Amino acid sequence: MSAVIQGISSMATRLVLNELAQAYQQQSSSPVAIESVGGVDAAKRVQAGEYFDFVVLAADAIDKLIVAGRVVDGSRVDLVNSGVAVAVKAGAPQPDISSEEALKRAVLAAPTVGYSTGPSGVALVKQFERWGIAAQLEGRLVQAPPGVPVGSLVARGDVALGFQQLSELLPLEGITIVGPLPAAMQINTIFSAGICAASAQPEAVRSLLAFMASPATAEAKRRHGMEAA
Repeated sequence: MSAVIQGISSMATRLVLNELAQAYQQQSSSPVAIESVGGVDAAKRVQAGEYFDFVVLAADAIDKLIVAGRVVDGSRVDLVNSGVAVAVKAGAPQPDISSEEALKRAVLAAPTVGYSTGPSGVALVKQFERWGIAAQLEGRLVQAPPGVPVGSLVARGDVALGFQQLSELLPLEGITIVGPLPAAMQINTIFSAGICAASAQPEAVRSLLAFMASPATAEAKRRHGMEAA
């Protein structure tokens, strides 16, 4: 029996990685276990030297771990491209988000706006600043804690308008996905994998990551609201 390939990832890729890991296990007989937590926490744990064979995070976070010596230089593999969508509580009126101006109006009209701790949340807040509405939103912005889906806050009624990667909104009940951000301002995040420097089985990990990045996995990625990177 092969040793378990242990990975850690952010929540945004949890479901697609689980599906890909199961598919790989069926064809290779190599067991794979992936822990999914908030991206900030995942990066901290790898940085602290906790044992993992591989890590999947936003590409820039992987690059930082490479510079820090925690991920093997040259091992980064881009897996998926993930875009942001907008959600409201199930049964609530759906705002017009068909254009940048319409989305801006929807944000200003919302009593509360939810966003994530991940790269898409950072980019969203910067967009609010570019629009010049950051001051108007003061006291209305709600950042979901690491590892907590924005959609769960929407479903509970804690947030009226929620923004997060489509992949994290799709599996949630109690919300309606209004649609993706307008194409002109879509926030795309590349999620990449890297082999951890601590791994005792880097060649086995290379084989797994090559499978996860292969054309054979494109349909699974689309099912989870993502595109191949």
